[in-house]
Amino acid sequence: MYAIIETGGKQYRVQENDFIFIEKLDVEANGQVVFDKVLMVNDKVGTPYVSGAKVTGVVEKNGKAKKIIVYKYKSKKNYHKKQGHRQPYTKVQITAIEG
Repeated sequence: MYAIIETGGKQYRVQENDFIFIEKLDVEANGQVVFDKVLMVNDKVGTPYVSGAKVTGVVEKNGKAKKIIVYKYKSKKNYHKKQGHRQPYTKVQITAIEG
């Protein structure tokens, strides 16, 4: 059984016992999270969401991804700017799919 959920402006295909890395949620580690924006469960497609369907998961941890370097440069103008960024994420284990 699989489902397609929407969270953080992105869509994820999930199955039970999957680990997904999503945009940071305001839930502590070992907390339960319920995704009610379910776009599809097996072959049942929603318009836009499947009514009565939900996906539950447990938050494993909150963290930050590896640092990426953003470097801006304009030739012949003596302009360059270096900036780093670490995107926060939440690691979730999917425990149940209902619907």
